[in-house]
Amino acid sequence: MATILINSATLVSAGHPLHMSTVDVLVKNGKIEQLAKQIKSDDKKIQVIDGKGSFLSVGFFDLNVNFGEPGYETKEDIQTGTAAAAAGGFTAVAVQPNTNPPIHSRSEVALIVNSAKGNLVDVFPVGTVSKKREGNELAELYDMKITGAVAYSDGTHSIQQAGLMSRALLYAKGFGGLIMAFPEDDSIAADSKMNEGEVSTYLGMKGIPNLAESVMISRDLFLAEYNEAPIHFSTISTEEAVDLIKKAKSKGIKVTCDVAAHNLVFTDEDVKGFDSHYKVSPPLRTKKDVKALIKGLKDGVIDAVVSQHTPQEIEFKQVEFQIAKNGIIASQTVLPLLLKAGLTVEQIVEKLSINPRKILGLEVPVIEEGAEANLLLFSPTKKWIFDRDSNKSKSANSPLFGQELTGQVLAVINNNKLHIN
Repeated sequence: MATILINSATLVSAGHPLHMSTVDVLVKNGKIEQLAKQIKSDDKKIQVIDGKGSFLSVGFFDLNVNFGEPGYETKEDIQTGTAAAAAGGFTAVAVQPNTNPPIHSRSEVALIVNSAKGNLVDVFPVGTVSKKREGNELAELYDMKITGAVAYSDGTHSIQQAGLMSRALLYAKGFGGLIMAFPEDDSIAADSKMNEGEVSTYLGMKGIPNLAESVMISRDLFLAEYNEAPIHFSTISTEEAVDLIKKAKSKGIKVTCDVAAHNLVFTDEDVKGFDSHYKVSPPLRTKKDVKALIKGLKDGVIDAVVSQHTPQEIEFKQVEFQIAKNGIIASQTVLPLLLKAGLTVEQIVEKLSINPRKILGLEVPVIEEGAEANLLLFSPTKKWIFDRDSNKSKSANSPLFGQELTGQVLAVINNNKLHIN
């Protein structure tokens, strides 16, 4: 990578002496060589990036992406997935085990780690909690840990057996592992296709009540408290979930949670047109739920935001809503959605750059002289069109495809590599 000079950008780094100040940053050989309010250089070989009116922060970290590799490379592979992540401002991602075979042993973890080496985007595998994601028997959690797994989840399969979840929490606690739970009671959700409410009644579709999520969160909070173990809830979507987690935190239970960016903007009203691009899991909820989720983010109850990037081939989306697969490609659209949801630049950096790394117990990069450059330059006002030309994913299943969006990632630097949109 050439020597890079980012000039006139506003630094977003809470606690930094130059926080919210206009700065210049000189990056050489992948390290921050100089950080000052103004840097002058006569070297014509330096690549200058104009940061005027833009913000500079540590790169985003996505706690929930699906890349398809191994087994579903036609949806997405590690190279195209990380390209989409970089274009969305992410310098690191935690890849979910929704693969074939699942990431349920050291072999799959090693495959992900080795395939992602040398990439701008750091890729961290999330191993399964149970073998084959079947929810019956614990996977080899510690083996996966020493090979590179950063947490454990059965992905889109919610763990239905309370005993298995309890054992997983207790076992993982012994070596500092983290269980990431997708909270949904299958017996209540019953393979329904959207949120249960007025809209599902109007459309004549069977719905998933908020109860399916809150019952499972209640159970898992009791188990976490009993085992004195940490737990993380992935992609909560309801007002009740926010209330339950808020109360649990006040009791001292070691709980964190995240929300998918699309659940902060879209609602079940968007499903009225039967557009399968709005079919996600958990489903899009009501305006009341969205309001509670945004408030939970701003109040600190919800710790992080994820993309829940879930690519699907066209044949799984251009079908009737009831039989379409869940998910949208989302790595490149998180920033515009959070801005649309009303989050400030500082809140966005906290929920996307800082807290995800803290949740996983990873070191948070710093922006100071001598440090490895892990940087993101973004504009909250620049407009761009998300279309075939700008899309870096193999898939195109997004309700935002073809639309003009506000808020663009301009440049990303990590591992001595540069990406410019």
